[in-house]
Amino acid sequence: MISLIVSFIVLIVGYLTYGKLVEKIFCPDNRKTPAYVFNDGVDYVPLKTGKAFLIQLLNIAGTGPIFGAIMGACFGPVVFLWIIFGSILAGAVHDFMVGMISERNEGKSIAELSGIYLGQKVKWGMRVFSVLLLLLTGTVFVTSPAALIARLTPDSLGVTFWIVVILMYYVLATLLPIDKIIGKLYPVFGVVLILMAVGIVAGIIIGGYQIPEIRLENLHPEGLPIWPYMFITVACGAISGFHATQSPMISKCISSEHDGRRVFYGAMLTESVIALIWAAGGVAFYGTSQVLNDAISSMGQSGVVYDISTGMLGGVGGVLAIVGVIACPITSGDTAFRSARLILSEITGLEQKPIANRLIITLPLLGVGALLTQLDFNVLWRYFSWSNQTLAMISLWVATAYLLKESKNKYHSLITAVPAVFMSAVSVTYILIAKEGFGISIHIAYWIGIALAALCAVIYSIILLKKR
Repeated sequence: MISLIVSFIVLIVGYLTYGKLVEKIFCPDNRKTPAYVFNDGVDYVPLKTGKAFLIQLLNIAGTGPIFGAIMGACFGPVVFLWIIFGSILAGAVHDFMVGMISERNEGKSIAELSGIYLGQKVKWGMRVFSVLLLLLTGTVFVTSPAALIARLTPDSLGVTFWIVVILMYYVLATLLPIDKIIGKLYPVFGVVLILMAVGIVAGIIIGGYQIPEIRLENLHPEGLPIWPYMFITVACGAISGFHATQSPMISKCISSEHDGRRVFYGAMLTESVIALIWAAGGVAFYGTSQVLNDAISSMGQSGVVYDISTGMLGGVGGVLAIVGVIACPITSGDTAFRSARLILSEITGLEQKPIANRLIITLPLLGVGALLTQLDFNVLWRYFSWSNQTLAMISLWVATAYLLKESKNKYHSLITAVPAVFMSAVSVTYILIAKEGFGISIHIAYWIGIALAALCAVIYSIILLKKR
């Protein structure tokens, strides 16, 4: 338990110190935000700080910090280190910088920001890449809750029925103004997500469960190497490229630039707290990585969440688990499709205030999502995981280019360049090793990943020296 408490303290200190440093480097001011300048009553709508924070938390979280953390716990308590330092030094910086750079650029998407700071060729690549990632995300977060609801309802209401119901909800959430459905439901579900995590902590303490102390040891029963697998498996609790598609959505709604650290950096660290709790809960409840891994293999992530919740908290835990595992992915899926709509509106130039223009984009988008639900969930998840971290890598390079251009002290760009180099190595090494990628020898992939990271560092250093 000491390791978990220390982890919480480190995250709080990180918010108060490193988060403050990142905010100081960005230099927020008192200019009018896009929420007021472009207020259209649909996507650009001023929101209070607390509501913006809870919506951002639900946008970026869903079941990511739950499922990913539980799977990451199979590597042992070493996963705590990645969640803690990954979020403070990379994930929260990533979310804050993308959100605030978007706010400085009329609330534009990460694809458009890529074009502004990395060039037109990158912009078109990112447009395609980000829309594909959002489609995968939306589809993944249709199938998983639909499967769980189908298990809890009569056989006549199968998975296909619930997929249709969820997609119908997505139509409304994607089309309607952000302060109607999302603005009213998300704060409630945000509280549920936090209550689930608090309940698991209480269950660990009351039940006398033991959390092993942090140590640098790989305990994965299948022998998966920590590098790069753990850094791909635990995304939303540490750093996630999906967040780069969500932060611009809230950048259209923050009322002041001074809210940025609380909304973007704070939401990411809150997500990390949730991830830490579920990683600890998985290890504590099942006792060993082997038993936890076997449970995931036999019941799936949803089944494990339900097992932990009911085992620690009884009936109350079961209700929270069901609400959380059903509601949380849905609240990430709908904003995934909403973000895809906004990116496609930037590409097509269709103004989004008229509902007809929103329908023109939304209906075909959800139609493609419906087709993707017919694919194998595990295949979708693997490609989603890699795409996710690759987008995080690109987003960090966008933020680096921004700081090199806008910051008076060019060395400030190190706060994004260092994690960008690290994530470049993670992303390349994983796709080279993974069976859904190139499947080459792990030893060769390691050297290629190191070489690419070194090349990125050299190119960055040359640019940095030229801009001094």
